[in-house]
Order: sequence, then structure tokens, then C-alpha cells
Amino acid sequence: MIESIPSPPASWASFQIGIFTIHSYALCILAGIIVGTIITSRRLTARGAQPGVVVDFAIVTVPIAIVGARAYHVLTHPGDYFGGGHTFFDVIAIWQGGNAIFGSILGGALGIWLASRWTGVRFLSFADALAPGLLVAQGIGRIGNWFNTELYGMPTTLPWGLQVPSDNAAFPAGLAPGTLFHPTFLYELIWDVAGAVVLVVIEKKLVRPITVPPGFTTRLPMRWGRALGFYLIWYGAGRSVFESIRIDPSEVFLGLRTNVWAALLSIVIGIAILIWSRRRHPGVEVSVYRPGRQWVPEGLVGSRWTAADFPTTTADEDARSVTSGGATRG
Repeated sequence: MIESIPSPPASWASFQIGIFTIHSYALCILAGIIVGTIITSRRLTARGAQPGVVVDFAIVTVPIAIVGARAYHVLTHPGDYFGGGHTFFDVIAIWQGGNAIFGSILGGALGIWLASRWTGVRFLSFADALAPGLLVAQGIGRIGNWFNTELYGMPTTLPWGLQVPSDNAAFPAGLAPGTLFHPTFLYELIWDVAGAVVLVVIEKKLVRPITVPPGFTTRLPMRWGRALGFYLIWYGAGRSVFESIRIDPSEVFLGLRTNVWAALLSIVIGIAILIWSRRRHPGVEVSVYRPGRQWVPEGLVGSRWTAADFPTTTADEDARSVTSGGATRG
């Protein structure tokens, strides 16, 4: 029976390789990026995209997403980075911790848009292929919060409460040592992975049949931004709850933490995308590429000629051609 979840020793948060300090949190983020990229690549390739095009997106998107994550955190925690005793170095020292998923979503969206212009892949097509992989990646990244013993919630008596050392910087004053806390990062990990599973099931099993020309029946897939809309609603719904019970310092606006407002906005945008997609794109997505930018697999050559343009020859004519050397002539 689960009694409680232990926090890892402080030494697990980082380790040395020569002169370099490797942070476990960063490894979790990197693992999430790799897994999310693999999932997205397989989904995008299955939809007709050039194999490996996801790497082109990653080259552009990942750096911008990291900058966005840092910028959002700094702007929503101004007291930690601006004012007396702080320097510009504090703002850019991302290796000291301080990243925000909502900032990475905003930065990532910009990166995807730029990469879509470069590769020719539709923005919405890539976003739909990315949605479940992004949820899994975010879930894996949350494991890094356990290594850092951070971003936990209010005190709880539930059997899966998190053990937090009383000397932890975020341990609330006045609470007795041994108090357990909600492992909000674990809640979000489970919620994210569950969302990825639900999305894939919807894509495969629960989409409604539609009739498309020339009269055959198919299924309306989660395309034209529908998977993106689902992601924003699912992630925003979960995050709005988990964020509400966290006790780490955060800016508060009109009684709610800034990340709760961001989560609610995410839900609104997701709903708007679903409504817009249904009205603007009621049909099937024919290609993940924009018109004129389609990728043609190697070995397939388009031609305006057909077999009818080349008269067939008889066996006797072929034999005479070989005998006279016609087969060797250009």
C-alpha cells in the first residue's frame, strides 16, 4: 500500500561530468522533446509528409520555445528578476531554473509558423500531428519537478502525498516537519498522458462518419486544427485545477494566479478553434502541404503521358529490332 511519495535526495538534482554540471530537470525536458519529436514524426509521415521534415521544425521551434518559456516566467515573476540586487544575468540564467510551459507554447507556436513557411507543411497540419506528442513531452518534463522537489501543492493527508524536507525553500512556514503535499507535477503528468491516449482514441474510433465525393464514406479525422483545439482545451482544463492548489509564489491578478488565467484562455482559444474549423473546413484534409509545395516521394515521377500515347509492338517487330541492333540505338 502506498503510504507517501518520497522526494529524491538533493544530490539527484544534478551531477558533474568533468567541468560540466548536468541538471536532471534538463535531461527530463530533453527526453520529452525527443519522445515528442518521434511521435510527431511518425504521425506526420503517415499523413504524407516527407520523412524527417519534423527535424526542420525542431531546429526552428525548440530554441524559440525555450526563449518563450523563459521570457514568460520572468515576466510573470518580476520581483525575482528586476529591482534592487538583480542583474540582467539573472534574467538569462535559465540553467538556474525558471521556465513556463505557457511561454513555451506561445514561442513554439511562433516557431511552428516560421517552419511551416520554410517547409511548406501547413501550420494546422503540423499542430494536429504534434498534439499527442506534445502532451507526452510535457508529462515527461514534469518528472524534472520531482528531481528538483518543486511545484508541489497544498498540504494533504492522502496516501500519495509528497514528502518534502522541512528545509526546502518552498516549505511553508508554520507547518510541522513531515507534512505531506499534493504532488501536482504527478497529477499533471498523468493528465497529460491520459489526454494523449484520449486524443488518439478519438482519432481512431470516435470520429463521426461523413460522406465525401464521389460517394464513398470515410471518417472525419482530427485535422484542420481540431487536434490542436482538443489539446488546448484538455491541457487548459487540467492546468487550471492543478495550478489552483500549488503553493509556489506566483503573481495574482483579480484573485487568480496568472497561470490559471492562461489556462482559462487556453480553453477559450481551443473552443474557438474547434468552432472555426468546423465552419471553415468541413471536408477532408487532402494534403498536409500547402498548394504548390507538395513533396513527391523519390522514384515517383509525374507525367502528362499515359500508356495510350505509346503504341505497342508485336513479338516479331521486337525480334527484328534486336537483330538489326535497334535495341542498342538511342
